[in-house]
Amino acid sequence: MQVAEKPKWVIEKERARREEAQATLWLFGLHAVRDALLNPARQKLRLVLTKNAADRLGDAPERAGIAPEIADPRRFPVPLDPGSVHQGAAVEVRPLDWGELEALCTTGEGPGLVVLLDRVTDPHNVGAILRSAEVFGARAVIAPARHSAPETGALAKTASGALERQPYCRVTNLSRTMERLKDMGFVLFGLAGESEVDLADAVAGAADRPVGLVLGAEGPGLRDKTRDTCDALVRIPAAGGFGSLNVSNAAAVALYAARMAQEGGRG
Repeated sequence: MQVAEKPKWVIEKERARREEAQATLWLFGLHAVRDALLNPARQKLRLVLTKNAADRLGDAPERAGIAPEIADPRRFPVPLDPGSVHQGAAVEVRPLDWGELEALCTTGEGPGLVVLLDRVTDPHNVGAILRSAEVFGARAVIAPARHSAPETGALAKTASGALERQPYCRVTNLSRTMERLKDMGFVLFGLAGESEVDLADAVAGAADRPVGLVLGAEGPGLRDKTRDTCDALVRIPAAGGFGSLNVSNAAAVALYAARMAQEGGRG
């Protein structure tokens, strides 16, 4: 009996899963390496340190259960991009698995808050956004799997440890994920400078419902489909006639304003 061949899309999906399971990345810099070592959810494969970095990390490698390779700082044997400031510390790891998005977004005290990034590709911006998301208690930072900054050493270094604690979820389709969040009860506010609705007023009007802040890449901003899927477009008010913020700064201000509005609504 002839066995039916698998459809091409099934084969490609299985291949993608195998490649994802085998993927590794190098995290570098003392803060990023220390936080990765102390994260029990992070699978560590190889640790390379200079003698100075090993001294500064103290017992972190021992607590992580991994023996470091002590390297000559003049010939650091790790495949990093030229110019990477590794501070004599690098660890090869597997990407984190944050589990099901629904569980992340619906678990926690108080009104939920998530950040959605529409094609923000700069790892330094995403790293900074992860830091702000952790500070202001966002349950997740969500981005499309394609055309967004992947989990890399540069992102982890900018995040300064937040990558190990702040869920960063990359999804197949951002607009479909937005619809799923709406089904969970989230109100989605897209940041757009031309809006006449202030963010804080919009969040306060959402009462006790969870909120999603949607930010686009610098320059193109939100795509049309993303805009249409938002419940409303809002702005960060500027003191002058014209004001513009880097996307990571805009995310920090928006997170602060949203959190304060949510707390005020509960008070």
